[in-house]
Amino acid sequence: MLSKSIKRQLKKLSKNLRLGVFPSSLSFHAVAKIFSATGVSVGAQNINSEDKGGFTGEVSAMMYKKLGAKHTLIGHSERRHLFGESNHDVRQKMQAALDVGLVPVLCVGETAKERESGKTEETIEIQIRSALHALNWNKNKKLVIAYEPVWAISKGIGQAQAGQYCDPLEAQRIHKFIKKLVAQLAKDVGLVILFGGSVRPNTVKEYLKQPDIDGVLVGAASTKLDSWLEIGHNAC
Repeated sequence: MLSKSIKRQLKKLSKNLRLGVFPSSLSFHAVAKIFSATGVSVGAQNINSEDKGGFTGEVSAMMYKKLGAKHTLIGHSERRHLFGESNHDVRQKMQAALDVGLVPVLCVGETAKERESGKTEETIEIQIRSALHALNWNKNKKLVIAYEPVWAISKGIGQAQAGQYCDPLEAQRIHKFIKKLVAQLAKDVGLVILFGGSVRPNTVKEYLKQPDIDGVLVGAASTKLDSWLEIGHNAC
């Protein structure tokens, strides 16, 4: 199992590296047990916006919390563009996460069409304003935002349909924009901003050199032990 292999490799990585994993719902319990007491945060890939009720097949934030989740992805690009999640849906899930004490990892980003139309900032601002609108924050007041330029996301390592390369300076520009916007909308929130545009071992260092990029959200490259480990080494 990938999780067990990763656990065995943790001692080879810098102790200053903060790590989190987001397993599928079926493997969540097993993965959470593997990483218990290691310092690795385990988060959900998705949550239902309702705490309880007749929602067949859905998993609530509270269920994940009881299994040991610390974080949850919300509004991931695949959820928005493949499953049709709206900004309203994202806002509801944000509150559901906060209500049970999960730290939301809010994913935002523009499509290729929006980028080409010069609507990058407008799209991201709409997504963030909607997600943070009238939230009831818990006492910790922590928020992670992952900037996912949809046009830069590949379909997986080795697959033909690869994303475009996002220049680190462009990523920095958007991260700085996000930081300023959140400072206006949610004062005193402990904000961490991640870059999630098909990060690879040979690109991670350049992204992390930028002053407003706090970390990376790794997709396809995290599913292979060798590339995951190389990213971990290069991130330090």
